[in-house]
Amino acid sequence: MAALCAVVTAVTACGLLPRSGPTRNELFAGSVQREGDAFVVEVNQRVTAATAVVPALGFPPELTGAGLSDTDVIRPGDTVSLTIYENVTDGLLAGEGAAAALIEEVEVDGAGFIFIPYAGRIRAAGNTPEALRGVITRSLDEQTPDPQVIVRRTAGDGSTVTVTGAVGGQGVYPIQRPTRTLSAMLAAAGGVSISPEIAQVTLVRGAHRGTIWFQDLFRDPSVDIALRGGDRILVEEDSRSFTALGATGAQTIVPFESQVISAIEAIASVGGLNPSLADPTGVFVLRNEPEPIARAVLGRDDLIGAQRMIYVLDLTAPTGMFEARDFVIRDQDTVYVTAAPITQWNNAIGALTGTLGAARTVSGSGN
Repeated sequence: MAALCAVVTAVTACGLLPRSGPTRNELFAGSVQREGDAFVVEVNQRVTAATAVVPALGFPPELTGAGLSDTDVIRPGDTVSLTIYENVTDGLLAGEGAAAALIEEVEVDGAGFIFIPYAGRIRAAGNTPEALRGVITRSLDEQTPDPQVIVRRTAGDGSTVTVTGAVGGQGVYPIQRPTRTLSAMLAAAGGVSISPEIAQVTLVRGAHRGTIWFQDLFRDPSVDIALRGGDRILVEEDSRSFTALGATGAQTIVPFESQVISAIEAIASVGGLNPSLADPTGVFVLRNEPEPIARAVLGRDDLIGAQRMIYVLDLTAPTGMFEARDFVIRDQDTVYVTAAPITQWNNAIGALTGTLGAARTVSGSGN
């Protein structure tokens, strides 16, 4: 028995057995304090507060400062339809026996003009339908007595936005009175087709762009901005993810399922700790920490550039579960759970006893 224990200890120490990653002691051995290249930090309330960074999303002032557009103003690319009543039995525009002339879908050209028979070339852009009605009436009054004009506007490509991505209906939509804001336009496009918690909305207007969380539209009215012709709206899923390795229920790349995810939620999302393998004192989060955060965590002002950090969570500590609940996981983090020391011991015994059993079988076959 003593000889077996000695052999098992030697095999375990030499790292000859298969395993899912480094041990707890090996990770600590790679710390800067032991001439390694990573800072090993035990998580506490101060560390949790210093590292609780959530992506800052928002629109620049160039987008939020625009007021609601006047959807009644005619613009180049719009179309107008006219109904013209003439106070004579045989009018200029209406056919014989007809009371009115219909002129459908006259497009406003790039210079902002339309052409009306007997009225000539008339500037429509910049006018409301009511103002354009007055202009046409005055122009026709010289040709036919007391004309009555009705003007209807349909928004054209000069007053449209493009909506793409994870929405119910991608397409080009006109800015009308009910759809002058971002949330209203998204509703007109069928709403988002992914989980609202992880939906991000990007708006591009010329050289300016910004991205917000979809749910912020209903939390903060200031980001429900007014739209302008030519705006481009993209709805897409949050692209952040973390990697889970070691003695967990699954080893995989995990996409974020909410805007903020804690270490305890990250572990739960992959099936929790493997009860037959995991060491609850050895839950590690590995990341490259930006310089300002690294300085705050370590209390040092001599650090230059991003730093390799290994955060340690001991779930068996009196406040360990609370620390894991409050510690925020960030994009590209690696969550690694070490195997319990007894696991390596059991693997070593199993490997040796299995080898001895196989040797006895071979020996018996030879005899």
